[in-house]
Amino acid sequence: MDLAGRRIVVGVCGGIAAYKAVEVARRLTQASAEVRVVMTRAATQFVGPLTFSTLTGHAVASDLFPEPAPAEIVHTSLGRWAELIVVAPATADLIAKYALGLADDVLSALLLATRATVVLAPAMHTEMWEHEATSRNAATLRARGVVFVRPATGALAGPDQGPGRLAESEDILAAVAAELSRRNDFAGRRVLVSAGGTREPIDPVRFIGNRSSGRMGHEVAAEAARRGATVTLVTGPTSLEAPPGAAVVRVETAADMRDAVLGAAEGADVVVMAAAVADWRPTDPASRKLQKGDGPPVITLEATEDILRALSARRHDGQVLVGFAAETEDVEGRARAKLETKAVDLVVGNLVGVDDSGFDAGTNRAVLVGRDERVDHLPLVSKRELAGAILDAVRDRFLA
Repeated sequence: MDLAGRRIVVGVCGGIAAYKAVEVARRLTQASAEVRVVMTRAATQFVGPLTFSTLTGHAVASDLFPEPAPAEIVHTSLGRWAELIVVAPATADLIAKYALGLADDVLSALLLATRATVVLAPAMHTEMWEHEATSRNAATLRARGVVFVRPATGALAGPDQGPGRLAESEDILAAVAAELSRRNDFAGRRVLVSAGGTREPIDPVRFIGNRSSGRMGHEVAAEAARRGATVTLVTGPTSLEAPPGAAVVRVETAADMRDAVLGAAEGADVVVMAAAVADWRPTDPASRKLQKGDGPPVITLEATEDILRALSARRHDGQVLVGFAAETEDVEGRARAKLETKAVDLVVGNLVGVDDSGFDAGTNRAVLVGRDERVDHLPLVSKRELAGAILDAVRDRFLA
């Protein structure tokens, strides 16, 4: 494992597994990473800061208000310096603070003051790990893009056995290396993403639309930007903020989206069509508001343009096309069918119509079906995790 020059902060919480963080810090230092260690005050009751400073060659931060006051604020300066922060062990207390945005010690303050990738390796008793509060807090953090290294099952403090044991250092280091390898793996690539639904007017007030919130497309755009791509996001109406680093084109109708996407696609290396474009539109929308007293209108519909098919027909050599299939049943089968009929490289089949997956949910159940005949069934994941999986598949299958 070569991590030469990578800037990594190791966070250590106050749990019995804190002694295992010594091995994590040692291995990272041996891999030529630049390592700084931040400890909670409780962690210093289990392992002395001198151990970590000796291993890394740098002073340990363990106090939000150190004496004498340093020239720079520790948590903000480290937050800007770090490429990645790995917390091992991460206690239930730390996970709760992070989920709620609390910052009453140097480690929790650091986590709020950074834009670096964060990896948490939880360790606690089984009852604490499986408690609803911890599960909800972990889900909140996953949805924000925090990476978890799941705890192992085995001996805990005292005679207890069960899930909650800190993952092996090898697994933690593998997660760190994997996340760092993703940084800038799309540098020099131009990525076009569509997001959200479209609105097809019935009259100046009413429209035909769908339940798409745009969250999936926004997450793909944000992940591509984090990984170094030049990103253009074409989005239908949404309340979501623009992803940092993406150029945003806002549209309303399917025709608007067609024009914007086809125009931007000419220079794109990767096109991800996450938008839920309306399949039909009224043929003759009224120019004035229809009045309720006049009775229900007769609305004649016509098909909208098939943007994905148009993209496939005019794509340039080497361009990768990704489509989405939002389905309530037979997700894999319909994703396979779309792969063939649209002649694209990858289709993301995602289950909708259930509480924990699909439109406006924070999580998805999805399958990735590729023209390379590989099929990946993903467990319930956050939309940000799914965005990462999609870009990983594009990189590994079609850009390698």
